[in-house]
Formats: sequence, structure tokens, C-alpha cells
Amino acid sequence: MPSKSTSEKRFASDVLTLVGGTGIAQIVSIAVAPILSRIYSPSDFGILALFVSLSGILGGIACFRYEMSIMLPDSKEEADTQLILSIVVAFLFSAITAILFLLFKNPIMQIFNAQELGNYVYLIPLFIFLQGMFLSLNFWNSRNKKFKNMSHARISASLSQAGTQVGAGGLGYVSGISLILGSLVGKVISVMTLIHSAFKKGVYVRQVNFKSLGAGIRRYKKFPLIDTWSTLLNSLSWQLPVLLLSAFFNSAIVGFYSLGFRLLQMPMSFIGRSISQVFYQRATESKKEGTLNVLVENVFRILVLIGLFPILILTLSGDAIFGVILGMEWVEAGVYVQILSIWGFIWFISSPLSTLYVVFEKQEFGLKYNIFNLITRALSLLIGGYLGDVYVALGLFAISGIFVYGYLCLKMLHYAGVKNSTAGKIVFSSFKLFVPAALVLVVLRLFSDNLYLITGVAVSLCITYYLYILKTDSQLQSLLEILPIVPDSMKKRK
Repeated sequence: MPSKSTSEKRFASDVLTLVGGTGIAQIVSIAVAPILSRIYSPSDFGILALFVSLSGILGGIACFRYEMSIMLPDSKEEADTQLILSIVVAFLFSAITAILFLLFKNPIMQIFNAQELGNYVYLIPLFIFLQGMFLSLNFWNSRNKKFKNMSHARISASLSQAGTQVGAGGLGYVSGISLILGSLVGKVISVMTLIHSAFKKGVYVRQVNFKSLGAGIRRYKKFPLIDTWSTLLNSLSWQLPVLLLSAFFNSAIVGFYSLGFRLLQMPMSFIGRSISQVFYQRATESKKEGTLNVLVENVFRILVLIGLFPILILTLSGDAIFGVILGMEWVEAGVYVQILSIWGFIWFISSPLSTLYVVFEKQEFGLKYNIFNLITRALSLLIGGYLGDVYVALGLFAISGIFVYGYLCLKMLHYAGVKNSTAGKIVFSSFKLFVPAALVLVVLRLFSDNLYLITGVAVSLCITYYLYILKTDSQLQSLLEILPIVPDSMKKRK
């Protein structure tokens, strides 16, 4: 058995492997964003957002959540069976979806006000199947600690998507459809990369039979019966802004929201998703060892340390930053980001921790939470929509999200045995570091309207902050040096 020290080093190593792949993928996406924003209009991005929203709602449940069960079996054979089961379920579900679109295309498009998609809606079932394949293979690679393969998949997807979208625009095919096709190409490439790693290096289909598939269906029946509905509601709540903004306003506003929100998520997912992927695998082990509270507290601290400062910078300077980087046409997107930023930070922290309710097999809690989340989001957006004010809609959406995701975060900390007072001290400690930067930006905004100056100062403050914490924070240094993520002084604490 590997020592605890070795296990902790592997956690850091695995996180950094995923961070490296995610980082390169995000750098590509961020680097290409100013190019795409000058080729395509906000309306084009709005059409892309509609496609992604419609496919994303169903794509999240393509496997009926059996992909989550891949991590849980003790034997490799059972895990491989769950992988095949997940892929089979995804194929059947996408086939049924394709039939429904063929029969009821026009009513579906009218309900979601997505007539601009035209016949490209028939690509949605394909996207759903690819998403199911991606989720299944992603969890299989995570279980087998093949994090390099996952990094390669993310990099190849980002490069192929960006290349297709920029190339199509350069050739004169400037429309939302070009953005959709680029997204689809990226998904295909990522799935092909993961297929190569799984079926060439360890998955044996011959071991899978109807008996083993049936056993897997029965053993993990909670996932389709309960967690599927929870995930569907969560997916719907995520895509609700695009659908309701499209219904009440226009594709340009949808484009401002979608690109702004996408760029808000990018730096957060740079670390958050990578930690989440490894955290789920490690949490199952730490729960058995009785060290889950130590793992959760330190992951929470790292997330706060990394995420709070830049989010608060965006809160004060988002409009200027977006105007300078994307072009003055996109200042409105920056305003949306300012409204959503604090909620984004709460989501950033709670997202990795939310896998704990699966670790504790409390799917019922997840379902209840997602029902409540969906209701509060819908009410917020509907009120703003009926008032005809997008700022009210997004403001209420953000406020409800702060409270709902804040509750989720505290609940997960409670499951892990981490005190609320401990979490509060961590947040306050990081917030103190932002106070001098806040004073500088507030004074600058009061006496200058030069967006380039404001952006330059904001970026400089972020760089200074990260250089400071890299130099002074021992835990972050340990993570980056692939040393134990849990300090020696905390290892024995229960």
C-alpha cells in the first residue's frame, strides 16, 4: 500500500496534470476570443448559445448518470462493464431524441424560440451522444488515473474548435452555424482521443455480457432513478438564462450573456474542474480513511485563495476589461459579468465540493437542491423578463445564486466535518488581501474613464497578487511543487 505522503503527492501531481491540459485549452480559448469577437457578432454567439443550451440540457443525462458509477466498483471488470453500459445508454437515448426531433421539430423550436437554428437542430442528438461518450470515458480515465489522456483530450478539443471557428470566419462563412460546427468538431476530437486511450489500453469488451450489464443496472439504480432527475434539473437551470433571455429579449443579448459568462467561467474552470475531477476520486478514498475533513478544508482554502481576488477585480472593472480585450461592442458583456461575478465565485467553490453528496450516496439531497435551484433561477429571470429589464433579470439571478450555492457549499462542508467558522476565517483572510487593490480601482474609476488605463491597472494588480501568494503561501507552493496538499501539522487532525 502506498504511504499517505505518496498518496498526497499523487493528488497534487494529478491535479497539476489536469490543470496543465486545462490551462493550455483555456489559453487557446482566451487567446482566440478577441479574434472571434471581431469576426462574429453578438447575434452569432446567441445562435451558438441556443444550440449549446438545447443540447446541453439533455447531454448531461445522456448516460442516465451511470457514468458516475464507473468510479465506485472495487474491481476493474465491473468498472469496465459500467463504462460500456454508460455508452450503450447514451446511444439509445440519443437515438430516441433524434426520432423526437424528426417528429416534433417545429413545435420544439417554437417553444424555445430557436427557429434561427433551422435544420441544424438535427445535430443536437449527435451532440448528445458525443457528450455521453465524453462523460463515460472521462470518468473511466479518472478512475484509472490516466489524467494525461484527459489533458490531451481537452487540448485537442480546444485547438480543433478554435481552428474550425476562426478558419470558417476567415473563409467568409461568418454565421452562428460556423460557431456550432466548430464546437461539434471539438467534441468529436476530444471523444476520439479518449476512445484511443480507453479501448487501446485497458477496456476489454469481451468481458461484458448481458448478465453483467443487468447487474450493473440493478446495483446502481439510484443514479437513473434519482440522480438523473437531479442532473436534468441542474442542466436546465444552467441553460435557463439563455432560453429565457432569448424568449424575452433578442439573440444579441443572448450573445452578450453567453460570451461574457463563458469567459467568466474559463479562469475558474482552469483550476476548479481539474480539482473537481481528482477530488471526487480522492474523496472516496479519504472517506474510508477518515481524513475527508482535512482534504476538504484544504481544497476549499486553495479554491478561495485562487478565485476570490480576480473575481472581485472583475466586479469593479469587468466592463473596461471586456471592452479593451474583445472590442468596444462587447462592453455590455462586461457589465453582465460584473453583475454575475460574486455568484460565479460561490459556484466556483461549491462545484468541486458538490460531488460529496454522491460520495455519501445522498442523491435525494441533490435532487431536492436542484429543484430549489431551478425554481429560484426561473423566478428571477421571469421577473426581469416581464419587467423588460435584462439588468434586473441578471441581478435577481445572481442574488438567488449566491444564497443557493452558498447553502450548497456549507452543506458539503458540514458533510465533511468542516466547521462554518473555519470556512469564514479562510474567506476573510483572502478578502483582506483584496482591500488595497479595491481602493486603487475605486479611486481610479472615480477620476478616470480611460478603459485602457483601468484594464492595465486591474491586470497588473492580479499579476502582483498571484506573484505574492506564490511567494508567501506555503500550501500553494506545496501544490505547485507536487508536495503534500495537506500540511504536516494537519495530517493527524480528525
